[in-house]
Amino acid sequence: MERDQIIMSFSSPPSADDIEVIAKSALESLPEELLEFCENMAIRVEDFPDEAIQQELELEDPYDILALFRGGNQIAPGVTKKTANDDDQLLIFRRPLLDAWCETYDDLNALIRQVMIEEIAQNFEFSEDEIEEMASRSYQGML
Repeated sequence: MERDQIIMSFSSPPSADDIEVIAKSALESLPEELLEFCENMAIRVEDFPDEAIQQELELEDPYDILALFRGGNQIAPGVTKKTANDDDQLLIFRRPLLDAWCETYDDLNALIRQVMIEEIAQNFEFSEDEIEEMASRSYQGML
């Protein structure tokens, strides 16, 4: 008796460049309330937060953070730099993001968009209810 076998084909995990492309695409479709804050925002993807970020945020595990918004002239909370390049920056941490993706089974595009909405909105002091409503509205717009 012959058994049918299911052969699963796995592709490689999304690279930092892949995630950056998805994030830049998501940037164009963020809720209107956030777009004004994203005008000069750069997106950078790193595998993990560096030691300075981990210490600054008192992270016990580098997987505890998916993204971090940095104001262009902000070095650390309350400390500003006085050099050129005042662009805001959104750091997305690839490995923690991929870990969350594996745990939630969410669409990667939707997960990246949600992480971006939450991080940018929290930085600009939107309420939790406002953030939840924006994320929900954004998700509905993807369907």
